[in-house]
Amino acid sequence: MALEPLTGFRSLETHHCVTGSMRHVYVYNDHDISEDMLLGIGAGVSFSYWHFKGQTPFMGGRGGFRPPYLEEVAGQRTGVKIEFHTTSSARKAQKALLEILDAGQPVMIQCDMGFLPYFDFGGQEYHFGWHVVVVCGYDPATEQVLIADRDKELHPVLMGVLEKARGSKYKPFPPQNKWYTFDFSEKRQPTADEVRQAIMGQVQPMLEPPISNVGVKGIRKAAQAVTEWPELLSPAELKWTLFNTYIFISPVGGTGGGLFRYMFSRFLREAAAIIGERQFEESADEFQRIGDSWEELSEWFRRTSEAPDPASLLGECVAPLNALADQEEAAWRRLRKLVQ
Repeated sequence: MALEPLTGFRSLETHHCVTGSMRHVYVYNDHDISEDMLLGIGAGVSFSYWHFKGQTPFMGGRGGFRPPYLEEVAGQRTGVKIEFHTTSSARKAQKALLEILDAGQPVMIQCDMGFLPYFDFGGQEYHFGWHVVVVCGYDPATEQVLIADRDKELHPVLMGVLEKARGSKYKPFPPQNKWYTFDFSEKRQPTADEVRQAIMGQVQPMLEPPISNVGVKGIRKAAQAVTEWPELLSPAELKWTLFNTYIFISPVGGTGGGLFRYMFSRFLREAAAIIGERQFEESADEFQRIGDSWEELSEWFRRTSEAPDPASLLGECVAPLNALADQEEAAWRRLRKLVQ
């Protein structure tokens, strides 16, 4: 038995690990829905700023991390039943993986990207346990699996290495050997009402978040918090935080660029066609411009991470972050009016 993908499996170039992995599985099962639609229909765009104890600060643009999760909501609105499974047993996790592959289906799993050998972190140790990939083949003779990630290349990985990646204990996002199962028996395209619901599901937390770390308030909180980083972080931690912020805004970190705003813009263009209202295309243009502003800021974070004294430059990003908060607030308010 050679190390080859399942017959008919197509390796795709994607943007975000979760929606890209979903698209791999959807396409394999003849349910061709764009990655942008999966993100938007799952209410997957937001903003949050976190600084957990013992961790470096983090700002990101994904939503759908609380029940009902992005994957479940996107599944419901596309006629697909998606279930999550976790276990503390590496043996049980591998058994389930191989059984699904033997049944002729690729397997979407969660793992710590720091253990995946095809990633290059420049010699630094890096761990992120919410990375999602698709296992699309295996060879028991060489004890290897084939992984489809965001690039089009398929990656051979030793089963023992994958076991480490799936069972990683690194905080704050240990993957817990998580895997997903799909039922496509009632697959369908999303309705206009579901698209409207999905948009409102992203508008609401951006404009009226449950806590100040989220939404437009979260962007303003980040603008205030950035200048306090030197008091809370060592010089090395500060440089890493700046670089990590660049990663999670830019395409490098799997946002599709512009903190998911480019993907959301393309979703709105599809939404305009489904709903039958061209005004949503104007909102799409607006979020494209907002994505451009986030991209400019991500480059600032990258450059500043490489500066000799980054602490002295942190004040420079306060005004751009507050300007982005203003842009986002105006765009989400206009979008709310359109949906209502």
